Amino acid sequence: MKKHLLRITSNTEIARNIFEMKLTGSGVSLMTAPGQFLHVSVGKDSSNLLRRPLSICDVDLDREEATLLYRAQGDGTKQLSQKNNGEMVDVLGPLGNGFNLDTVDQNKNALLIGGGIGVPPLYYLGKQLKSSGVQVTFILGYQSKEDSFYVEKFQEIGETIVTTVDGSQGQKGFVTDAMEPCLEDEPVIYSVGPGVMLKAVEERAGGLDGYLSLEERMGCGIGACFACVCPTETRQSGYVKICSDGPVFKMGEVVL
Repeated sequence: MKKHLLRITSNTEIARNIFEMKLTGSGVSLMTAPGQFLHVSVGKDSSNLLRRPLSICDVDLDREEATLLYRAQGDGTKQLSQKNNGEMVDVLGPLGNGFNLDTVDQNKNALLIGGGIGVPPLYYLGKQLKSSGVQVTFILGYQSKEDSFYVEKFQEIGETIVTTVDGSQGQKGFVTDAMEPCLEDEPVIYSVGPGVMLKAVEERAGGLDGYLSLEERMGCGIGACFACVCPTETRQSGYVKICSDGPVFKMGEVVL
């Protein structure tokens, strides 16, 4: 188990209830696999004993700085949003299994699809794929323009298609509404978001190779408490633990 104390260098609201936290410390050097997460201690008192799993959005290994994006929605993440520069944050990680980058050959295409707070880990993934010579396209889904974030940063990596439920930015609708034209070159698909979205992406993909990262509340983050199990048809046990077997799974491996 990898436990670290990381120092906050910034903690800023960048969209409605969406915060960008930058952390620095020696533990950042271990965060090399996109798709992994940190299990973060959010409070100082007994009201929020359970850690929160936050995906790693970006890593600067030279500066030993990691970026997390999170939604301040419950009591725990609201407490996290009130932390100031210079404060220390207790984290476990990096945890879980990240995305498989070897599936995409150089000069091939990858389609990265994210919804809401599932968008952040695609940024680090996109940067690594691009550096390997892969052509990257993003489809990012938000509720509205007020809820959107990092769009310009994604555009620096590759073609970026934005969808919003209310049509206030980009295309009106869901990420699956924008998928069809992007499937012609048979890209490898990487997707992060709520289960309903992932199921729709998997169905629309029509058998293409791909990977899904599942979002789930976790107790321990290391596979001991069985709080984040998901049914599967490909393993003898009949289930997988999202925190330790995942959070990334090959399309078709888990029952959504």
